[in-house]
Amino acid sequence: MSKLTYADAGVNIDAGNALVERIKPAAAATNRAGVMAGLGGFGGLFDLRAAGFSDPVLVAATDGVGTKLRLAIETDQLDTVGIDLVAMCVNDLVCQGAEPLFFLDYIATGVLDVDRAARVVVGIAEGCRLAGAALIGGETAEMPGMYQGADFDLAGFAVGAMERGAALPRAVAPGDVLIGIASDGVHSNGYSLVRRTVEAAGLSWNDPAPFSEQTLGTALLTPTRVYVAACKAAMAVPGLRGFAHITGGGLTENLPRILPKGLGAEVDLDAWSLPPVFAWLVSEAALDQGEALKTYNCGVGMIAVAATDQAQAVMSALTAAGEHAFILGAVSDQAGLRYHGDLG
Repeated sequence: MSKLTYADAGVNIDAGNALVERIKPAAAATNRAGVMAGLGGFGGLFDLRAAGFSDPVLVAATDGVGTKLRLAIETDQLDTVGIDLVAMCVNDLVCQGAEPLFFLDYIATGVLDVDRAARVVVGIAEGCRLAGAALIGGETAEMPGMYQGADFDLAGFAVGAMERGAALPRAVAPGDVLIGIASDGVHSNGYSLVRRTVEAAGLSWNDPAPFSEQTLGTALLTPTRVYVAACKAAMAVPGLRGFAHITGGGLTENLPRILPKGLGAEVDLDAWSLPPVFAWLVSEAALDQGEALKTYNCGVGMIAVAATDQAQAVMSALTAAGEHAFILGAVSDQAGLRYHGDLG
């Protein structure tokens, strides 16, 4: 056998090092109180006391962006999918009552393209900036034979903290008000059905979107909204009971996750208008209402639960933080989720 190198086997260590150097400025821009070291070590260090916590409980979340990544790869629009990755993790953290502190990413590919990977990581850094979290590390795995062509995969891991006793949800009771917080689009769930719907409609990603002035691919790549700042503002209101991040499973599966056993919810579907992207997806796939509400967020990316006498204060906090918030129902003393009105 002739002499071989690791590069001959398809792994380019120099490219990995070049990527680390390329993304250091983006990562450094996310630094916050508590960060103790930059990229390049065997692990990221974070000082909870320096971040202002006295008796902290750590909360961790991990996620990906699902088959929305397929759309990003096929259109070569890689600049915002990193925001999705961060949002899917940090929005879950705030539902536990935690403040996101730091984030780590994992990128796996067959052949590392430094320019393309850097675009993804710059998006991750932007998501971290929006969440107030530091990008303190990550891993880029070059695995020839595992991924073909330009394919790659993404995963993220976020850690947050809260003071002991501050966990959410808490004290949810019948009569509490459900407050919807608008989404920016499909976010990062339901894309297997989105892709199937676009294919059945005979459209390509470069075609004009039937519901937007953008191309279909660009419109559907609108990143997941980062709700951290707004949720933190709402947490300052004493009557805030909890949050439900509306991800896979839609309202139908996610809202019950924060309701105590035996309680349910009444949801008014006439409280908001179905955004055009969902109206098109629902119509094109001939989805019934139940399937739509179990697949997509349908325009509601997060739900806050508030005590009746504090609902307006929570609404005001969310609005002041830049969110579109609206009352969509109430907690019920009868188990189960009941929809009233029509989605449209």
